[in-house]
Amino acid sequence: MKIVERVSVACPYCGELMELQVDCPEGDQEFQEDCPVCCKPVTVSVAFSDKGISSVEARPEE
Repeated sequence: MKIVERVSVACPYCGELMELQVDCPEGDQEFQEDCPVCCKPVTVSVAFSDKGISSVEARPEE
């Protein structure tokens, strides 16, 4: 069974909130998403603790 959680994070380029779906059972994750507003590539890092998502960070693609 997969558990998907929605998170919001601000685009590091334009500041608009990006709504993302994160597959929780996968553990810590890093992936790229294009901002739906400015279309620039963003690297998203998601960290988990025993209680669920502990942090979400968005930074310009490296």
